Parts: sequence; C-alpha cells; structure tokens
Amino acid sequence: MSNTQHIVTAFDRDLEAIQAMIMKMGGLVEAAIVDAAKSLETRDEELAAKVRENDKAIDALEEQVNEEAARLIALRAPTASDLRTVLSVMKISGNLERCGDYAKNLAKRTSVLVQMQPPGGAATSIRRMAREVELMMKDALDAYIQRDADLAEQVRQRDRDVDQMYNALFREFLTFMMEDPRNITSCMHLHFIAKNIERVGDHVTSIAEQVIYLVTGEMPEETRPKEDRTPYTSYESGQT
Repeated sequence: MSNTQHIVTAFDRDLEAIQAMIMKMGGLVEAAIVDAAKSLETRDEELAAKVRENDKAIDALEEQVNEEAARLIALRAPTASDLRTVLSVMKISGNLERCGDYAKNLAKRTSVLVQMQPPGGAATSIRRMAREVELMMKDALDAYIQRDADLAEQVRQRDRDVDQMYNALFREFLTFMMEDPRNITSCMHLHFIAKNIERVGDHVTSIAEQVIYLVTGEMPEETRPKEDRTPYTSYESGQT
C-alpha cells in the first residue's frame, strides 16, 4: 500500500468514527425530544429528570466531535471536499447540541406544570408538534448518512408545518388567557415550551441545509420558508 492510500484509509477511518458519534448524538437528541414531550403530557417528573441528566452525554459528545474533527484536520490535511465534510460534521454536531438544550428546557417545565392544569388540549397539541420535529430529525440524519439532498430539502420544507403548528398554538393560548386570567401563568409556560419546540425545528432545518451543502457544495439559494408570524418571531427561548 502506498503512503497516499494509507493516508486516505486513515482519514476515512477517522471520519467514520466521528460520523458514528454524530449518529449517537442524533439518537440521544431524538429520545430527549420524545421523552421531554411525553413527560409534559403525562406529568412524569422522573422522566423529565432523566432528560435533564442525559443532556450531559449530548454535550460531551459534541465536545468529542469537535476535538476529533480538529485533530483530523491537523493530522490528515484533508482535500477540499473532505474538509467540507469535516466542517459540516462540526456544524451538525453544534445544531444537535442546541436541540438537546431545548429538550432539556422542555423537561425543566414539567415540574412547574405538574401543579397546573393546562387548558384545553394544549398538552396533546404540543406532543404532536414535538413528534413532527422528532420525525424531521430522523429524516435529516438519514439524509446525512445517505447523502440524500432531496430528502434533506423535504425536511427543510417541512419546517413550515412546524411553524404553522406553533402559530396555531400561540393563537390558542391568547384565547385561553383572554377567556380566563387564571390561565395566564400556565399558558405562558406552554408558550415557552411551544417556542422551544419550534426552535428545535429550526436547528433540524439547519442540519438539513448542511446535508445539501455537503452533497452539492452549495447552500440552498432560496430563503428558508418561515411561517412564524407571532410577535415573538425573534425570541430566543433556548436559555439554559
């Protein structure tokens, strides 16, 4: 085997190890989203605590991905296309880490909402919205593994559906608060939760855009389709 072949093989092996970490991160984030939404709907404080605790593993994996990617760039001197892959991996891991933070934020609200009665079918609507975002995450990660730009574009377009769900919930919360001021506190908490889920959708969409960049070498030209028309469009609710 020539030195060049050896370097290529070593690069591929190292990259595969990093991509395995990405998929592990993705699996943990998917589970965190599902469990956080379930803990809210069922008022399961134990499950919420598990989500908060498991966020540490997601953070640790992001740190490991960044360290290994930096080492790969330094040691292997990747070609332009390979460098694009490594940089995309780092950006995807960053988006996954933020999704994990938002899931942790959802779980933090469970203990608060246990003491309240969410109005109407808000908890079920939030669970449905979280389910859509989790399915988007699954497809975005599948698109990454399969290098499927078309599937990634489908994920990108589905962010509009999540925005529409959020808008409908926002209007619903306003109605509940106007009908009965006693609903204000619980609706404010539920709005925070819905906004966090909407932001997860945005980060999943960013992952899909990185897949498109990885496959085509170009970021999508069209402006991302956004349907968030509430007064809180620029509100960043991901504080931890």
